[in-house]
Amino acid sequence: MSASFALFDTPIGTCSLVWQDRTPDPTIVGLRLPEQSAADTRARIKRRWPGAEECAPTPEVQAVIDRVLTLLSGQPVDLSDVPLDFGDAPEFHQRIYAVARTIPPGHTMTYGEIAKRLGVPHESREVGQAMGKNPIAIIMPCHRVLGADGKMGGFSATGGVAIKRRILEIEGAAAVGAGPLFAGLQQRNG
Repeated sequence: MSASFALFDTPIGTCSLVWQDRTPDPTIVGLRLPEQSAADTRARIKRRWPGAEECAPTPEVQAVIDRVLTLLSGQPVDLSDVPLDFGDAPEFHQRIYAVARTIPPGHTMTYGEIAKRLGVPHESREVGQAMGKNPIAIIMPCHRVLGADGKMGGFSATGGVAIKRRILEIEGAAAVGAGPLFAGLQQRNG
């Protein structure tokens, strides 16, 4: 199956959505957070999805983009019904993603809490590794998963923890402020 992608501007920078062209409904396979430039974003997509073609989004894909934009404008939009395909992700990672997709906007959960929900309380490190490999940011809300005691933990997107904080701040998550870390990222991306 062929993949397509589109870049779109958001309050956090230029993101991209990648989908597989399936009839009748396309399936989302990637959402990339902003890179340093649009060219960097395109290059990252081409590395992850060789052969993906940039094109105008279908109406179904545009509806997903519109919902992401609404969420990133601060309105609590539930994206858990968006059809996703994690490709060859291990089954355990897919179970982790299913739990993370239940976290509503403005809320967070720890790696350990997800591990406990899956019945493997000592696998919080594996939960963190799955979050780091998530190819569909925001829609599979890895940014809502924190370390023990509400610590940010890591974030593999360009901008790291600062972009994670910024998205959580937009969503209105309790006790999360973007602080001075995000100011430098905004200047580089803006």
